[in-house]
Amino acid sequence: MAKSGVNLGRIVLGQGVPKIAVPITGRNEKDILSQAKAAVSAGPDLIEWRIDFFDEVTNKVKLHDVAKLLRDDLNDIPLLTTFRTRSEGGQVELSDETYFEICQNIIDFKQTDAIDVELFHDESSIKQIVDDARLSGIVTIMSNHEFTKTPDKDVIINRLSTMGEIGADIAKMAVMPQSSTDVLTLLEATNEANKKLTLPIITMSMGDLGKISRISGELLGSCVTFATAGEASAPGQIPISRLKNDLADLHLNE
Repeated sequence: MAKSGVNLGRIVLGQGVPKIAVPITGRNEKDILSQAKAAVSAGPDLIEWRIDFFDEVTNKVKLHDVAKLLRDDLNDIPLLTTFRTRSEGGQVELSDETYFEICQNIIDFKQTDAIDVELFHDESSIKQIVDDARLSGIVTIMSNHEFTKTPDKDVIINRLSTMGEIGADIAKMAVMPQSSTDVLTLLEATNEANKKLTLPIITMSMGDLGKISRISGELLGSCVTFATAGEASAPGQIPISRLKNDLADLHLNE
């Protein structure tokens, strides 16, 4: 199948070398803006703001204020805004109603280039968020995170496929390996899903065992890899200075 890239600000996801994202995980405005400055200096392709770390994420006015300040500080680096729920490795447990209210706030603010929406929530609410994001010119990255295991290859592929069917612009799956075989399962699933699906995908096997998945995207089809420029947001993330070299060394010159 022909695969098209997804424009995200100044970059295109799904074409060429995987793009590097670094997270911002500050709990207050000062820390968020300080981390943003360090992230910009590190030179990533995009920045992910993990708003589940922000202590005042449920305060719409404060969330908007910080979103605006952050957007101004990032210059033209694209921004992905993510609320990761507790069950998928995030900081806070919320009701579905509150989760979708926060997602809607982020869309309404129009201070982000992309929004993360988790797959395992009410499907009609997910579709509404996807539609609203698209109308606002915001890219949707739909995601699922397994922090205790690696599902079977077919399960991974099916979940990525479902995300595309629901309307995501990009499908993301992160899993936790318990063995080298689990890492191979994720890599095989990535390769097959990349060939099968028309939308770009992001995959990773977390932790030390899965680090190879964070540098093999160009070969197997994962279009974004997450690095650190300070605090990590998930286990196994590689410092951005080293990851840039890894991706350059593995770049396909064909």
